[in-house]
Amino acid sequence: MTCRTLLTGATGTLGTALRSRLGNAGHDVLAASRSPPSDDGAWVAMNLADGTGIRGAIADVDVVVHAATAATGDSEAVDVRGTERLLEAAADAGVSNVVYVSIVGVDEIPYSYYRHKAAAERAVEASSVPSTIVRATQFHSFVFDLLESVARLPVWPLPTAFRLQPIDVGEAAAAIVEYATSEPAGRVPDVGGPEVRTVGELARTYRDAKGLGRPLVRLPLPGKTASGFRSGDGTCPDRTVGTVTWREWVTARCD
Repeated sequence: MTCRTLLTGATGTLGTALRSRLGNAGHDVLAASRSPPSDDGAWVAMNLADGTGIRGAIADVDVVVHAATAATGDSEAVDVRGTERLLEAAADAGVSNVVYVSIVGVDEIPYSYYRHKAAAERAVEASSVPSTIVRATQFHSFVFDLLESVARLPVWPLPTAFRLQPIDVGEAAAAIVEYATSEPAGRVPDVGGPEVRTVGELARTYRDAKGLGRPLVRLPLPGKTASGFRSGDGTCPDRTVGTVTWREWVTARCD
């Protein structure tokens, strides 16, 4: 039996990877976005921040894979209130499983965006809708974009002691798709990259791959958020699900 699946955040980095893998796994995917690129019936316009299109999008779907987020925008409006609206509509529609994609460390690191992701997790857990929560570590592309932002500077000021565990977005998507079934699983094991590395180590590998000679300078960041990242609270070293290392990924990207 084909599973009718609504995918939120379908135009994002993770959403793009999820859409293809859900389709390959046999899902009938309805992709949702604030500005869908097509009106061919496979896409639907939906805005979590103001509630536009949610109920229409969720009608007649079996599973919701909720990957929409606002890491650099109004995360309270999208990640918290938008998730609450989505859950309310899912409950009324009789959805069998809402798969919520979260981030490793949201309950440990007091970064405002993480706090909103943690609040969204609590809303999912408190809802009457059957659900699954999957946390993943940062994607290789996130680290790459971070380093690209400083690449042209003569000196790279970076929080070199931060510990990250980057994962290939395709591998993260593949792990998430395994839970996109009619059977909810609750909070499932984290999904992490193959190795934990400091930002300094990641930057040196990037620098070598790009053939650059810029010096790295430690950017001292105070506070509990920085302390959490330095302590590795955003990593899950016992859950190295991914196999593509940062060196392999960035070398391929820079070839």
